[in-house]
Amino acid sequence: MAISDSDIAGALSVYLEMHPEESEQLSEPMRLMRQGENFASRRSFPLHVTVGALLVRNGAEILLVDHLAYGIVLQPGGHLEPEDVTLIGAAVRELVEETGIRPDDVVLTSQVPAYVEFGEVPPRTAKDEPAHFHLDIGYSFSTQADIGDIQESEITGANWYPLAEAESLVGTRIARAVDARARIG
Repeated sequence: MAISDSDIAGALSVYLEMHPEESEQLSEPMRLMRQGENFASRRSFPLHVTVGALLVRNGAEILLVDHLAYGIVLQPGGHLEPEDVTLIGAAVRELVEETGIRPDDVVLTSQVPAYVEFGEVPPRTAKDEPAHFHLDIGYSFSTQADIGDIQESEITGANWYPLAEAESLVGTRIARAVDARARIG
């Protein structure tokens, strides 16, 4: 069964229980979700859900990718697919697709999302997409593995970054990935 709106709402609810200080900044996507449906579909406008994967290696490095469409460094991630059945599974799928790391080499560090971010996406006429919003739900994972074959249709590179450098590139969500990793040992 595909990811439902109630699955998404449940993940947001658990996240906001852990991070009530973010309630105000997530109030707009919550409002939009009350007014629409089918947020797992990339054809849901003005809002749909994407997923991300914060992958920590040896407690000291984070994997980031050079995103082709946006031209910036980000954590691996992307749109949900109709065959995805969980948000965590979708995050692993995106991680594996983009970086070539085997799913057996990835360990989930927390069932609670490490971050939830809301951001505007410019129109993409080539994909017949108007300006819209992504609600990106990210999970933290750990690994001992190295990068495999990258998905060159979506990313131009993938590299391990020291934690401080990764945080300067993509923000405070890095600290949450490391904190989740520390909690499992």
